[in-house]
Amino acid sequence: MTNPSDIGLVGLAVMGENLVLNMESKGFSVSVYNRTTEVTDKFAGGRAKGKRITATKSIEQFIGSLSRPRKVMIMVKAGAPVDAVIEQLLPHLEKGDVIIDGGNSLYLDTQRRDRELSQKGLHFLGMGVSGGEEGALKGPSLMPGGSKGAWEIVAPIFQKVAAQVDGEPCCRYMGPDGAGHYVKMVHNGIEYGDMQLICEAYAILRDLLGLSAAELHEVFAAWNRGDLDSFLIEITANIFSKKDPETGKALVDVILDKAGQKGTGKWTLQSAIDQAVVVSTINAAVESRVLSAGKEQRVRASKQLPAPPPYKYEGDRSKLIDAVRDALYASKIVSYAQGFALFEAASKQFGWNLHYGDIATIWRGGCIIRAKFLNRIKEAFDRNPNLENLMLDEFFKGVLANTQANWRLAVSLAVQAGVAVPAFSASLAYFDSIRQERLPANLLQAQRDYFGAHTYERVDKPGTFHTEWLKI
Repeated sequence: MTNPSDIGLVGLAVMGENLVLNMESKGFSVSVYNRTTEVTDKFAGGRAKGKRITATKSIEQFIGSLSRPRKVMIMVKAGAPVDAVIEQLLPHLEKGDVIIDGGNSLYLDTQRRDRELSQKGLHFLGMGVSGGEEGALKGPSLMPGGSKGAWEIVAPIFQKVAAQVDGEPCCRYMGPDGAGHYVKMVHNGIEYGDMQLICEAYAILRDLLGLSAAELHEVFAAWNRGDLDSFLIEITANIFSKKDPETGKALVDVILDKAGQKGTGKWTLQSAIDQAVVVSTINAAVESRVLSAGKEQRVRASKQLPAPPPYKYEGDRSKLIDAVRDALYASKIVSYAQGFALFEAASKQFGWNLHYGDIATIWRGGCIIRAKFLNRIKEAFDRNPNLENLMLDEFFKGVLANTQANWRLAVSLAVQAGVAVPAFSASLAYFDSIRQERLPANLLQAQRDYFGAHTYERVDKPGTFHTEWLKI
């Protein structure tokens, strides 16, 4: 038999295939197994041909082809399929072997699998993988969580496989059990927020200024040369330059406004509710996708619900473009502030000891939300590892002070024109709520005490109080 492989991978969908090719290109030998043998054969005779990739036809053959301690990465659909693969692997593994789940698994499932496998003497890692097909092939952002011992066994492989920025791999150990998949989940929630904010910027520029796709390309390309420099802004600029070969129109204009989602945004919201953390920007983004999916209802409602009077922006076009850019930048800061607040709450609850600067560092390359902006977040946590809220960092306070007037202008003009900007609006409302010393919740507490005797506290003395309101 040939020399045993450094690592094995189960699940040869596009992400799995690309990760295998990435590993092999970095000097590692890889064994592969797929439930459908035809998929394995096609890969072996095609993209894997002539490479240090061993195609196997059974779990026994697959496990037998690996060097000890065996390192097995699973790249299958989250949920029951992951458990099914683990069950298949278990009879053939030995104590000290490592299983790595590289799918988008819910962190609660990862915590359960970590407990169950550790009792059998096996190591388990839940590893978030971001970057899509291209990232998997050329270098993703990797977020490993689980057994520290397991991480030390596989680190030499994954630190080479990951994207590299300024000589550093976009891959660091996140923490025990479900920490890695939790970080990936919140990453995806922030990704939802980033994408929705960009869409709202587009909506204002399209509907208030009537910018063409070609003009929008120029605007977003210019933004990508400044503080908003990021993968998502870059691809947005590129999207606006693409023509539809069938109609000759801008391709973006013939795409149906009906968005899909895979569930990680919803998981982020559910966790935020459990942690009592506000993630209103991500919430607005998830709800916007849900609303977009109801296309038929929106078509019917558009013919029945009253619209505001037709609005025409009469001001300086460049000033509104600048205002939208500032609204996008400020809202982005709020979205990340909410995401990192969620990290802090979860880290405390689960004892993960997350390092926020590390998270920002590994997101700088390979992943969908990679951006120059992330360097600023890392610097903020370098200045103060116990930063209470990202908005309170000196740099971000300065940005919010400088963008606030334009942010308010962009949101108010959109509201006046009847252009829906739920994520811009939610971000601004969060900012205004955080910066107010006194909110109207005093009235809310009075209401609760009135109808349910829930009691309240006072501003002028300690204690808990109740009033018989109808006797006043």
